[in-house]
Amino acid sequence: MTNHLFSLVRDGAPDLAKTVIETHEGTLYSYGDLIARSGAYAAALKAAGVAPGDRVAVQVEKSAEVIFLYLGVVRAGAVFLPLNTAYTSAEIGYFLGDAEPALFVCDPGKREALSESAAGVRQIWTLDAAGQGSAAEAADAQDGAAFADVARGPEDLAAILYTSGTTGRSKGAMLSHDNLASNARVLVQHWRFTAKDVLIHALPVFHTHGLFVATNTVLASGGSMLFLPRLDPKKILDLMPRATAMMGVPTFYTRLLKEPGLTREASSSIRLFVSGSAPLLAETHREWQARTGHAILERYGMTETNMSTSNPYEGDRVAGTVGFPLPGVDLRVVDPETGAALGPDEVGMIEVRGPNVFKGYWRMPEKTAAEFKANGFFITGDLGKVDPRGYVHIVGRGKDLIISGGFNVYPKEVETEIDALPGVVESAVIGLPHADFGEAVTAVVVGGQNAPAEAAIVADLEGRLAKFKCPKRVLFVDELPRNTMGKVQKNVLREQYKGLFGG
Repeated sequence: MTNHLFSLVRDGAPDLAKTVIETHEGTLYSYGDLIARSGAYAAALKAAGVAPGDRVAVQVEKSAEVIFLYLGVVRAGAVFLPLNTAYTSAEIGYFLGDAEPALFVCDPGKREALSESAAGVRQIWTLDAAGQGSAAEAADAQDGAAFADVARGPEDLAAILYTSGTTGRSKGAMLSHDNLASNARVLVQHWRFTAKDVLIHALPVFHTHGLFVATNTVLASGGSMLFLPRLDPKKILDLMPRATAMMGVPTFYTRLLKEPGLTREASSSIRLFVSGSAPLLAETHREWQARTGHAILERYGMTETNMSTSNPYEGDRVAGTVGFPLPGVDLRVVDPETGAALGPDEVGMIEVRGPNVFKGYWRMPEKTAAEFKANGFFITGDLGKVDPRGYVHIVGRGKDLIISGGFNVYPKEVETEIDALPGVVESAVIGLPHADFGEAVTAVVVGGQNAPAEAAIVADLEGRLAKFKCPKRVLFVDELPRNTMGKVQKNVLREQYKGLFGG
């Protein structure tokens, strides 16, 4: 038996001399380098006692070495667990305690600050944005070319990605080798990727979009990546003439539209612009097409399902929709209460089933059972509809999830922190339309005596929550709107303040 996911890379790399990654400094890595370097990481992990099935948690800045490390973890038969670089020490402590990784890789500059959070981890390695650290040194000491991949089948775990729940407790979504491999193969076919493609990669690699959608699709096709550490609109414009594709979140497109250099000529070599991780405003879609002549392709997925739908490569890319179910994916819209299937244009809960859907939540069998139907459909928590032409529309989120700049923010977690502040009676956290971030995290607070000011609340939260979770604004009210059952009506708040950011 081969290593199911890594065979995707071997099969997609017909020419080992071909460049797979070009960094922003101009360093070139070939497919041969990628195979050798990932083999060196795999050998180093094995030498460090990391066994098949062990978790390897990683919180480091983006670099080519992170990709080699990810593939090395896969080749060693272990489970890759990427963590957002914005997570605080307290947040990291929860993830490490829950996942119990055999090894934790962090930035050297954060090593001391994370020592308490990582106290229960057997080994800690370091890796910085330049690809330097004890992790790289451990790989340097190994012969990557000699490493024999640990055999792993389609159902074996390849990764765990944490996705917070509305209860405030984060859940680890378990993704198998075939969850990732099958989705990459489908996207290669659906989006027409070939070895001739060059992708502008400015997404983070701790997130399913940048790590699995972008990276795995390129590797499965034998293509190349222009690897940027972060969103840099001017640099992206400079790179466009050398590229054929770009994947981004809506923020990428709103920022690029502010650049006078964005023209039809500047983007003439690009065949595909993809947007995901958050809703793209129809206005952004129209303005982009007017400026560049390209219709952005929107798709729909989530941590638990990888990609489930996509607008067509050929045909109408309808603004405000996420297209059709991908090949092999079953999607249906049901009544949230009865589970009965709904007809065209009827809004209900979106459920999906297919090889892309995860295996369940790490060490949460009850939660897993609650989110899956007996027939294998996964309850996404997203509300939507399918129009008469078959296009899927996402109209809301039953779990009040906020997606800001492509990152998931669960209100309950933020509310818990705000409610604990002296002088706060209660709070409700909502997402409001924002041209740049898609949605802006906004807190509506009922204050008592000596209630803290807006700036004080934000400053306090910045010390305990990742920056993307912190409210862009804090509004004060005398009381929160409630229904007859006493539940806070967040829909009323969203409607009341929908124009706060000009959205």
